[in-house]
Amino acid sequence: MSLHPTLQPYADAWTHSIEAISELVQPLVESEWNRRTPCPGWSVRDVVSHVIGLDCEMLGDPRPIHSLPRDLFHVTNEHQRYMEMQVDVRRHHTAPEMTSELEYTIIRRNRQLRNESRDPETKVRGPLSTEQTLEEAMRYRAFDVWVHEQDLRAALGVPGNLDSPGAHIARDVLLAALPDVVAKDAGAPAGSAIVVDVHGPIEFLRTVRVDAEGRGSIDGAPSLGPAVSLTLDWETYVRLACGRVPADAVADRIKTEGDADLTAALLRVFAVTN
Repeated sequence: MSLHPTLQPYADAWTHSIEAISELVQPLVESEWNRRTPCPGWSVRDVVSHVIGLDCEMLGDPRPIHSLPRDLFHVTNEHQRYMEMQVDVRRHHTAPEMTSELEYTIIRRNRQLRNESRDPETKVRGPLSTEQTLEEAMRYRAFDVWVHEQDLRAALGVPGNLDSPGAHIARDVLLAALPDVVAKDAGAPAGSAIVVDVHGPIEFLRTVRVDAEGRGSIDGAPSLGPAVSLTLDWETYVRLACGRVPADAVADRIKTEGDADLTAALLRVFAVTN
């Protein structure tokens, strides 16, 4: 048996991004591993540590037994504490140690994916002892690794892959979260519509509609009288939706029309990652 066809796009996207990450960090000198990335509180080393750590968890490796320092000001909730464990345990690893562990992890994960024959609905371990389907786990790994590839590219000044397989997975993951962002987090009123028009390497126009019960849904049909319209480029959309930048820092890259208060509320809660 081989990988289920439903899972193949996620495996392909993960492979593309993880190989790009490996290529980016392989030549780095020790000091470059300390460069700050757009991911709050994390350096290049920290981002790569996170990628290694979560792929090790996908392999079923036990989590490290480690006490976090008390002065990590970017760690403010349990989800962040969970994610920080794999990062902090590697904070003093050298460049050769980092690249060696990354390469070894990629080899092991490639072997796992070649031999993966489980059904997409199989339940697997998720973060914080949650359960998720294998499809959900692989979709989120593809999304997560692509986003962190972009973090590393930003830190190292090597832009690229904004339209790679992982970018298309990221688009779908971020758009799936948009109805709740609009209806619940931003509090868009019942009967209203919000249009998001994104251009660049990946282009799309989506309308989020809020029904009479305050539930949001999303479709590709334009709205004739939206309460708010946002027009922005794909890279800015990703940076906002992944919490890499506040809206006021990229205001010159966002065109807004409609209700100013609702627009401000929406941009305040646009980030969907922890």
